[in-house]
Amino acid sequence: MSHPFEQLNPKYEKKYFIFLIIMAIVIMASMNIIGSPLTTSSAPYGIISFEFAFSPAHAQEVINSWGMEAQLRAAFIQGLDFLFPLVYSAALGLGCVLTADVLRRRAKPFARVGAPFAWGLVLAALCDYIENIALTAILFGWVQSPFPEIAGICAVIKFTIILTAISYILYGLVIRLISSSSNQSAT
Repeated sequence: MSHPFEQLNPKYEKKYFIFLIIMAIVIMASMNIIGSPLTTSSAPYGIISFEFAFSPAHAQEVINSWGMEAQLRAAFIQGLDFLFPLVYSAALGLGCVLTADVLRRRAKPFARVGAPFAWGLVLAALCDYIENIALTAILFGWVQSPFPEIAGICAVIKFTIILTAISYILYGLVIRLISSSSNQSAT
C-alpha cells in the first residue's frame, strides 16, 4: 500500500516535514494559549475534557463551568481546529513515510507499516472533523445524545492513531540515532 507522500522529491521531504511540524506546533500552542481559561474543576484538561465528556450531563457540566467568555474561546478553538487536522495529519503522515524509509534502508522491523500509518492519519483527521461538528452542535445548545458520545468515540480513535503515529516516528528516530552513532563509532 503506497502513499502519495512517497512520491515527493527526496530533496524536499525533510523541509516539508519540518515546515508542517512547525505549523502544527504553532497551531497547537495557539489553541493551548487561547484555551487556557477552559481548565476548570469540571474540565481539568480544558477542551480535551470537553472532547471526552461522553454524556450530555457531563458535557453540560463542562460548559457550565466555563462561563460566557470561555465558551467563546471554546467556539474559537473549534473553528481553529478545522485547520489543525489538515496540518497535523500531513505532518505526521509525512513523518511516518520518512520513518518507513529510514527503517527500510536499515533493514529494521516495521518498515512496511509507514504508509498504512500515514493513511491512518487521514482517518484521524476525519474523526477530528466529525468530533468538531459534534462539539460545535453541543456549544450551539444541542447538549443531547448522540453528540457527546460521537465526540468522545471520535476523540478516542483520533488520539489512538495520533499517538501510534508519534510512537512510530520516535521509534524511527531512535533507530536512526543508534545507526548514526554506530557508524561514527566504526570510523
